[in-house]
Amino acid sequence: MFVLQREEDRMGIVIIALIVICLIVVFSNVLIVPQAQAFVIERLGKFKGVWDAGLHLKVPFIEKVIRKVSLKEQVLDFPPQPVITKDNVTISIDSVVFARVFDPKLYTYGVENPMSGLQNLSATTLRSIIGEMELDATLSSRDEINGKMQAILDEATDPWGIKVTRVEIKNIAPPKEIEEVMTKQMRAERERRQTVLEATAHQEAVVSRAEGDKKAKILSAEAERDAQIALAQGRAKSIELVYEAEADGIRKLNEAQISDNVLKLKGLEALKDVSNGRATKIYMPSDLTNLVASLGVAGEALGIGDATPVDRASRPKPAPKADPCIRPTTSAGGREAAATTAAIQASVAHDEHRADDSARNAAGPGDF
Repeated sequence: MFVLQREEDRMGIVIIALIVICLIVVFSNVLIVPQAQAFVIERLGKFKGVWDAGLHLKVPFIEKVIRKVSLKEQVLDFPPQPVITKDNVTISIDSVVFARVFDPKLYTYGVENPMSGLQNLSATTLRSIIGEMELDATLSSRDEINGKMQAILDEATDPWGIKVTRVEIKNIAPPKEIEEVMTKQMRAERERRQTVLEATAHQEAVVSRAEGDKKAKILSAEAERDAQIALAQGRAKSIELVYEAEADGIRKLNEAQISDNVLKLKGLEALKDVSNGRATKIYMPSDLTNLVASLGVAGEALGIGDATPVDRASRPKPAPKADPCIRPTTSAGGREAAATTAAIQASVAHDEHRADDSARNAAGPGDF
């Protein structure tokens, strides 16, 4: 009985151990695939499938997770690569490649080391593209280089299950001597632009100043013209008013019906001013008797009686009259025009006086 009891206890321990082992094996083959990852599964050394995110049960001892692949986009910063341009200049280019795995099966079985292969492929492609371009084009055509590299790498990595989404040239480092030459060239170009800008600014300033002077002269001429027109209009208006006043005076005299005696008196006063001793003729009133007139004329002609000697001296020049249109507010142009008009009138009057004096000097003592 005792031996039987011991055998039953051993069998119970073995069963419990087997149950525990089975539970451990089952739980160890229950796998949870995280998000943005994929597991490549092989069964007995042959590709079985790809597990996506979620809960999966693996067959113990038959199936195996051969590779865990990340489906996130990866940033691959490769070391700088020395390349030679078309004009035989060696430069160092640092590039960055953005890629992601779109097929875990191809990524696992397509190439031994996909990232190393992508790095080498990026270096060779970069050398091939830069070798067809000169240094200046290389420095100014980064977008073109990025586009060509992205297209070539994406097409070449399709059999590897890799999608190249973007390629960026991070840095282009030319040699030191090339940098010095480029610095001098850049400085010369900036100096040239500065000189051109200064010359353009000077030209614009000269043109603006000339246009300003031109406009100022035009405005001055227009102002002078307007002043002359206004002065002429004022003078014409003044003359018109004078003649209108004289006409009104004559009309009023006619309306007043002045007597003959008053007219004779005014005529004698006018003769007094006219016959001031300088004239070569004697003016007689029309109402005196013919006898008195003839006697007076004969006596003075024969030198009998009180003969008034003829004054042959030059007649004094009348003082110039002030222009009624000139006011304190009249412009300099208006004053100059008035002075010119006065000078012309004085010259005409002087010529008339000289003609009268010449006539008197040429006449004999008997000319009356």
